[in-house]
Amino acid sequence: MVKKKNATVLIEAPIHLCHFYRFYYKSYLCNGCTCTTTDYIHTTQTAMVETEELAKPERSGRLTVVLALATLVSTFGSSFQYGYNVAAINSPAPFMQHFYNVTFVERYGEPMGENLLTLLWSLSVSMYPLGGFFGSLMVAPLVNKLGRKGTLLFNNIFSIVPALMMGVSELAKSYEIIIVARFIVGICAGLSSNVVPMYLGELAPKNLRGAIGIVPQLFITIGILIAQVLGIRNILGNSTGWTLLLGITGIPAVIELMLLPFFPESPRYTLIQRGDEITAKKALQSLRGRDDVTQELSEMRLEDQSERMEGRLSVLSLLSQRSLRWQLVSIIVMNMGQQLSGVNAIYYYADSIYASAGVAENDIQYVTVGTGAVNVLMTVAAVFIVEASGRRLLLLCGFGICCGACVLLTVALTFQERVTWMPYVSITCVIIYITGHAIGPSPIPYVVTTEMFRQSARPAAFMVAGSVHWLSNFTVGLLFPFMERGLGAYSFIIFSFICLATLIYIWPVVPETKSKTFLEICQMFAKRNRVEIKLGDGPLKGSKENLQDAEKVTSF
Repeated sequence: MVKKKNATVLIEAPIHLCHFYRFYYKSYLCNGCTCTTTDYIHTTQTAMVETEELAKPERSGRLTVVLALATLVSTFGSSFQYGYNVAAINSPAPFMQHFYNVTFVERYGEPMGENLLTLLWSLSVSMYPLGGFFGSLMVAPLVNKLGRKGTLLFNNIFSIVPALMMGVSELAKSYEIIIVARFIVGICAGLSSNVVPMYLGELAPKNLRGAIGIVPQLFITIGILIAQVLGIRNILGNSTGWTLLLGITGIPAVIELMLLPFFPESPRYTLIQRGDEITAKKALQSLRGRDDVTQELSEMRLEDQSERMEGRLSVLSLLSQRSLRWQLVSIIVMNMGQQLSGVNAIYYYADSIYASAGVAENDIQYVTVGTGAVNVLMTVAAVFIVEASGRRLLLLCGFGICCGACVLLTVALTFQERVTWMPYVSITCVIIYITGHAIGPSPIPYVVTTEMFRQSARPAAFMVAGSVHWLSNFTVGLLFPFMERGLGAYSFIIFSFICLATLIYIWPVVPETKSKTFLEICQMFAKRNRVEIKLGDGPLKGSKENLQDAEKVTSF
């Protein structure tokens, strides 16, 4: 007889280990038994040990020094570069275009045509998201082969090399180097934007997973802000400093390359994909700051057991998995909504909005820095409120605020030539939009992508999410200038509809995932996917409902 809190379960005969897990953890494992005789549980004493672990009260994780430093090193070395390279090219644009023209004259003895200059500059800008798309396609094979930490270390190659290329481009008198370097550093951003949230989501305890999952987005916004500050005309945003402005993106990569090896690999990857339980246990003990990590290891073993028959999922097999259908649709919708909601267009319009409000041309750069600071502050706020408010509420509020801000901004831009105070309404709308995007649409899709998928499907899921993210980014950058020319201020009505459509999808489909294990989240989607991933009804963990179900089972 095995006692589990208030429940009593009778084990009348030797049972297979997989059947034992199916009963106690309520997770679907396999259609047929593949256990060997060594997997048998022959005594109630062995069963007692397993059930006692499940019966222990759950311990909340805390932010240890190791976990905090691993988060800071990986986000500064990788996520920071994503944001930095988004904004670093904006301020020195006139000086870079002048360099393109001077180089062309030196080569061919005549000025560069306006159309050619526009084409080369468009390539310089658009190669970054295009590289991000190709970087996203590399996520699954690299993280499965090298691990999460190993991929981040390898990814520094795609930062240091282009940093050197952009730094020497003026000396080499080659604008082609800049275009190629932007593509390579885009690969770095595509990898880091997916691998860092995956790595941190697997390091963090479930009660801190949301807050730590937003830290990559926080460092993206910090990277944007630092690039805006360094891009001020009196610092590096001038004719002599722009190569240094582009080249210093390699510094965070060098720091990460030196420090990240001292931190542990993802314990889930180590245990589930490499089968090294000893190393995984040591990593968990280091991350949690305590020796007793048996309960968390048991949850990982459960996930390993439930996925053993599936193996690693490729993108094609992920697309065909009925049990993951709504999770996949959800991350596609959220990532499209994130990029197609107009955030890049808002930044594109910001300078003209500030100018129309009477801000002096030389002072616009300082107002832009202030806008970047608002973005950072609101992302910091999201870090502290995500575990209290939940992911779903922040997504709904964020997209709702962005939708309303786009509508009001359309009205303000339409009437700002006729009403003297309307430009100030436009500035307010920009700030409100950035605030709304920073608390929900910007950071939460990364967190939810980590949480909605189990270990075998997570790399392929991030590959799909990252590809959608960067393709949508590229699409907006390509089409918005034409939209702005044809529709003007009414372009933002389209963005408001996209925000509204994303909100309408999230409301009934996306569940709250805070403080849930990965298997519990899969269980939440099981009904919508019309599949069964467990036996009986009730939560996966040893809750009261689970115990009541356990009492009903008398045989295996």
